[in-house]
Amino acid sequence: MGEMIYYFNGEWVPQDEVMIHPYDRGFTMGDVVFDVERTFDGKLFRLKEHMHRIHRSLQYYRIDPGIYMDEMEALSEEAVRRNEHLRHLCGDFAVRQTVTRGRVPLATQGSPLDELTATVIIAVDPLIWSHAGQYDNGAAVVFPSVRSYSSLSLDPKAKHYSRGNFVQAQLQAADIDPNAHPVLLDQNGNITEGVASNFFIVTDGVIRTPSDSAILQGISRMTVFDLANQLNIPIVEEDLQPYDAYTADEAFLTNSVFQLLPLATIDKRRVGDEVPGPISNQLLSAWSEMVGLDIVGQALDQAKR
Repeated sequence: MGEMIYYFNGEWVPQDEVMIHPYDRGFTMGDVVFDVERTFDGKLFRLKEHMHRIHRSLQYYRIDPGIYMDEMEALSEEAVRRNEHLRHLCGDFAVRQTVTRGRVPLATQGSPLDELTATVIIAVDPLIWSHAGQYDNGAAVVFPSVRSYSSLSLDPKAKHYSRGNFVQAQLQAADIDPNAHPVLLDQNGNITEGVASNFFIVTDGVIRTPSDSAILQGISRMTVFDLANQLNIPIVEEDLQPYDAYTADEAFLTNSVFQLLPLATIDKRRVGDEVPGPISNQLLSAWSEMVGLDIVGQALDQAKR
């Protein structure tokens, strides 16, 4: 497909012209926050909630993006409009806002960080539909040995690029199952989150998910709470251990690309009697109705192209 147009430091440029300086702290230190959302039929889903979250991440990291959040929201919508002519080739877009603290000249490595000029990128890319078959067949999860960050070191509620533990988690999960999604435990053995997803189980008709003390507060996770309340399905936040996952009736992941992905196995153990389970199906149906688009049908259709 044609070249996508990105917002880069105040200009609209072709994707290949976005160049990060090698001394940018986002590159040298992982000193960067970001957020990701997707479109449904070309319309960004829960963009305002994503903007609130990246604002909180920027506050936590003490990075000044140089623009207000309503400007970033408007620029994100404009980025979609500028690439709309390519959407028929991919179905829908993923949009990513990235803000680094900016470049530190080599000669002034000790300069005050609050004097740097942030690097701001808003990227629009085609959605990848490799997950499509997992709606019906279920995905796999592995609990790797590497642990999630403690909120005492780096609070996971800020969406950041300091992700060395996630890289190790992906490598360890791939050693067991190349197609598995790693879901990390914390230092106490409690389930936290995936590399790019939140984790849920269903037991005796109750949706259960880790509390947000050591995870990213996912927008899709928030949507599950909203839909569960609308459907009168009980939902609770609590500490969960692998035992709870191994003995669950259903399990699923959520994120902004696939929304809700049913799980077939956890550590190669079968989850429940059927995949997807009845509550996963209810949530997916309600989600599709909310966005005005058959989420599973679109993914399966696009994956065939």
